[in-house]
Amino acid sequence: MTAASGGVPPADCPLCPRLAQYRCDNRSAHPDWFNAPVPSFGRLDARLLIVGLAPGVRGANRTGRPFTGDFAGELLYRTLLAFGLATGRYLADPDDGLTLADCRVTNAVRCVPPANLPTPLEVGTCNGFLAAEIAAMPRLGGLLALGGTAHNAVLRAHGLRPARTPFRHGAIHALPGERLLADSYHVSRLNTNTRRLTEAMFQAVVRDLLDRLAAPAPPPRPSPAARESGC
Repeated sequence: MTAASGGVPPADCPLCPRLAQYRCDNRSAHPDWFNAPVPSFGRLDARLLIVGLAPGVRGANRTGRPFTGDFAGELLYRTLLAFGLATGRYLADPDDGLTLADCRVTNAVRCVPPANLPTPLEVGTCNGFLAAEIAAMPRLGGLLALGGTAHNAVLRAHGLRPARTPFRHGAIHALPGERLLADSYHVSRLNTNTRRLTEAMFQAVVRDLLDRLAAPAPPPRPSPAARESGC
């Protein structure tokens, strides 16, 4: 089995031994938790894909829905609701009735890592699932990376070298397939408590990306032959 075999890892995915062992440990300690690779949230025909780092142990690993159950989801889903990208109420519970609108949320790594820190090898191993998910989204026009690891994962999923396109909060990069990649600091408690990321900063990134997605495509540039002929 390889990550490239599909966009959804199995419940007992063995590809990352350290994460598989941590998953087993959590199942023993908390048998009522989700404790499996966390599936994406939202429809595959969405135009926007938000990519985080990995599930939190008491957040998505417990609830089974990305960014649900810990602090990071508060800012993320409040912002999506404000921009009409979600409807309902976010109550930190997968049964709260929250629905995403033209938006999908996933993580670069699907399984919870110890100390919330996946290794580079684990990020790379899981990248095939992200690449397959992106390929399965026919209307995808924009991706929002929450943090540098997610940024690099999106680039690798598009066959690009991260060193050539460094992460920078607020930047928007062009991707193959006429897609756009927007960068934001992660919506973590640490970043918001230290004011590295404020709600206004995060909303500005989302607004900029949505404005770019709504803008009409520029006209095609004429070919050299057409310019020479005056057409």
